[in-house]
Amino acid sequence: MAAPEKAAAPATAAPASSAEDAELLAALGYEQRFDRKVSLWGNFALGFVYLSPLVGVVSLFAIGLSTAGPPSIFWIVVIGVGQLLVALVFGEVVSQFPLAGGLYQWSRRLWNGRYAWFTAWTYISCITIGITSTALFSSDFVASLFGGTAAQPGVSSTPGQRLVIALAVTAFCLVCNAFGTRVLALISKIGLAAELIGIVLVGLYLLVFQRHNPVSVFFDGMGTGGAGGYFGAFMAASLVGLFLYYGFEACGEVAEEVPNPARSIPRAMQLTVVVGGLAAILAFAGYALAAPDLTAIVSGADTNPIPAILQNSIGTVGTKLVLVVTLTSFIAGVLSQQAAASRIVFSFARDDMFPGSRVFSQVSRRHRVPVNALLAVNVVPVLIFVFVYFSPDSLVRIAAFQVLAGYAAFQLVVLAALRMRLRGWRPAGAWSLGRYGLVVNIAALVYGVLAMVLLAAPTGDADTPFVDRWIALIGFLVVSAVGLVYLLAAKPERKSTAPEGDALEVAARLRARATAKEGIGS
Repeated sequence: MAAPEKAAAPATAAPASSAEDAELLAALGYEQRFDRKVSLWGNFALGFVYLSPLVGVVSLFAIGLSTAGPPSIFWIVVIGVGQLLVALVFGEVVSQFPLAGGLYQWSRRLWNGRYAWFTAWTYISCITIGITSTALFSSDFVASLFGGTAAQPGVSSTPGQRLVIALAVTAFCLVCNAFGTRVLALISKIGLAAELIGIVLVGLYLLVFQRHNPVSVFFDGMGTGGAGGYFGAFMAASLVGLFLYYGFEACGEVAEEVPNPARSIPRAMQLTVVVGGLAAILAFAGYALAAPDLTAIVSGADTNPIPAILQNSIGTVGTKLVLVVTLTSFIAGVLSQQAAASRIVFSFARDDMFPGSRVFSQVSRRHRVPVNALLAVNVVPVLIFVFVYFSPDSLVRIAAFQVLAGYAAFQLVVLAALRMRLRGWRPAGAWSLGRYGLVVNIAALVYGVLAMVLLAAPTGDADTPFVDRWIALIGFLVVSAVGLVYLLAAKPERKSTAPEGDALEVAARLRARATAKEGIGS
């Protein structure tokens, strides 16, 4: 066991925490420094708005239909099942290690500091781009809200408008995050309510009252296969599901701000995947069946069809209201991504594994937020906003790398969990899969590898430039190479005295504690 964490700077008040939660945290080598004010529903809301099925569907709807037609909806189901397997594995790990920093801490305790550093580097790269792409994708909806008309409800933002809107969204979310866990949880719940209103009410209304297409269209590729056959087109449409299902891990990034995290966080993760998937299916199906000109969307002639579908179905006022709901979801998504990224940077720095660790491991006295880490994770997004202003076509390429990096970070944790299981680890948290754990772990790894292959596969046709076709893989390899060079040259793991590779020992201690408590209770 490593030396205990250095004492925090004096605070104006002790953080809100139950004695049992603080005791478990101390047993894992850390002291309580956050307020535990995020309830189960607040934690679920945080993951849900990060996953954001509403944002995912409105962003990917036209891409999915133009790639493989209406059957692309089935990827939401396929990927949802695979990601649920990953969420189950994460649930067992976070139940034993409910620590701020999520993927970084899980990798560290399941393997070692060096492995954890690379996992965190990959994940921070992903989530940083996530802040960027979510803020930038919101710009067209802001433009449609304030500039759309009944004749042209869907409006694309100019590069200048996109830059200003993205900066404004990021700054607003940064200020909200700085006010602490309670504000984060509140806005996450508002975002959750907005998502459910935007999906359930609007989706059901479209399905029941505004259907222009039969359900059978979901089994009709509508000519998207072309000369190369439909199978290739359908596989390319996997992005509809792959781009949608990540964000549930954010529930674990704030583990030290959640009461009884060993039980509540696994449930929140699973709820995020299941409810998010069902909501996405409802939204996608509603928009597809209500589209007045589905052929134009499938052919690629209509690249921004959602506002037009809404205008045709619920009129100008209804469309504006739905756009407000959608923007609320975008804002809540950026907010949750900032929170997750700042906690992993804080956790990194707390273990002396990050440049400027003393600065980034600080927690504000009043609101108990890692403000310096929060500021740091927004620097790269601002720089990318400026880059996209000068190169507007680069946004899709940036987003492609983001998702591959996220899946890679997930699978590094899944692999570490499987390795430790094969060495005899039996998760000892309050939530466990029991005898099914090994089978689920193997299935999650197989799924994850296949998903990464799909994400890394070339896009476009033979006339597409080489870099554009392989942009996701190239971006991932470049970021990975930079991370490995720094890891091998700087050797940050040597500066850290934090616990690592101790999953077996911690499991034994937790079981001994549970047995002792049962003995006292009897």
